[in-house]
Amino acid sequence: MMTRLAFCLLTLPLWAQFEEGPGDVPYVPTPPEVLAEMMKLAQIRPGDVIYDLGCGDGRIVIEAIKKHGAARGVGIDINPERIKEANANAAKEGVSGKAKFVEQDLFKSDFREASVVTLYLLPEVNLRLRPILLEQLKPGTRIVSHQFDMGDWKPEKTVEIGWRRVHVWTVPAKKR
Repeated sequence: MMTRLAFCLLTLPLWAQFEEGPGDVPYVPTPPEVLAEMMKLAQIRPGDVIYDLGCGDGRIVIEAIKKHGAARGVGIDINPERIKEANANAAKEGVSGKAKFVEQDLFKSDFREASVVTLYLLPEVNLRLRPILLEQLKPGTRIVSHQFDMGDWKPEKTVEIGWRRVHVWTVPAKKR
């Protein structure tokens, strides 16, 4: 029987074949069942501002606004083709006024207004982002990750969907 880790390692080259582009992470769309669980764990409320890091085609921001009541959403991706696609998808779904997609380096981005952050990035990218997120985000901000964790910062909850995982954390109060 194949372990999850072995499966992930064997399929990683297949993921990269999906589309290679600029940046640190191959584009692999989040499946609908994982997206649904991410929305559930994010506990999106009216007034929430969602940031999707490595937003791809914009599906997470669009779903959060259209079906879960987020006030606004920002998707950040380094690939200009994905940003074009995300903006077209937002227009098609009628949420262009609430969704913004920007071509930007995640490590030079400002997430301060987010109340929810979602990501589907590789483990080393999550680890590089973690101190930036903890520095910028307000206490109480929810962070939801598809598949990969944040190293020794243990998630509050992990849900398994087949071989995939969804993790959630809440940004703690800042230490003085």
